[in-house]
Amino acid sequence: MKKVMLLTLVGFGLNANAQKTADIEAIKGQCGCQEVTFQYAETFSPQKDYKFQERYHAKGLEWIAVDEESKDKLVLVHLLVINDKTVIKHWREDWEYENANVLAYQKNKDWKSVKLPSSQVKGQWTQKVFEVDDSPRYEGTASWFHKDGKHVWANVTDAPLPRREYSKRSDYQVMRRNNRIHVTKEGYLHEQDNDKIIRTEKGDELLAQEKGLNDYRKVDESKCDVAKRWWEKHRSYWGEVRAVWTELIAQNKGISLTDEKVEGKSLGQMLENLSYRSDNPATRQEIKATILKFVKNPEAYSMR
Repeated sequence: MKKVMLLTLVGFGLNANAQKTADIEAIKGQCGCQEVTFQYAETFSPQKDYKFQERYHAKGLEWIAVDEESKDKLVLVHLLVINDKTVIKHWREDWEYENANVLAYQKNKDWKSVKLPSSQVKGQWTQKVFEVDDSPRYEGTASWFHKDGKHVWANVTDAPLPRREYSKRSDYQVMRRNNRIHVTKEGYLHEQDNDKIIRTEKGDELLAQEKGLNDYRKVDESKCDVAKRWWEKHRSYWGEVRAVWTELIAQNKGISLTDEKVEGKSLGQMLENLSYRSDNPATRQEIKATILKFVKNPEAYSMR
């Protein structure tokens, strides 16, 4: 009996290792120089007088690369290439294996630290998505599935309004994202079925639903050479920014940010200005001080 149990455990270990290897390959399968189409359309509203928004369509060229990798974590950076010469730091996603600590979005730029049971996250990967200034956006955990040549990760999680909407509307506070990532040899598809939620003290009310399709298709790597050169020049600075955010988030006190500008600038504008100060490179202390200007309760955090 003991021999049978031992063989079973060994077999399970091999299966788990093979699964994790396939997961990592799928995550890395999102990388490369890719032409992207972004498409969104509102599909339903329970409110009879709701006025559906115009469909959204955009295109872009994006370079995605693994910037950091360890046994249980991969950091992917996204850079936009405009007119073959201008580079804009886009967003970032961290993938963490069997991660139990997540930031759960509430509303109004407020995230709560949540500790998940280890049994719930066993074999799963958390996708942590960050803004252009590396501040939190949303996080969700789920398992990867690999079958018939398909590689899929699916999760439902609450998030702030997307960039394409938060500057135009305030009739809802939370986007409940039903995310599905389909990785193929040609690139990957980020499929979404999203709920636009009105969140008040009385609870959640559905305002509208939308369908989203972000289609990433790999193209010749040379098209993204300008992004690679840009990241080589700016990587060290943004690594420092990331380290400050990591230190803040790791204290498990949640994150609450102001929606107001400081000294007439957004956090992204301030950090970008620091990044281009080549004559006197920004120190980590300056970066910390800049970020803390936008934290509602900076005194709650101990910063080294």
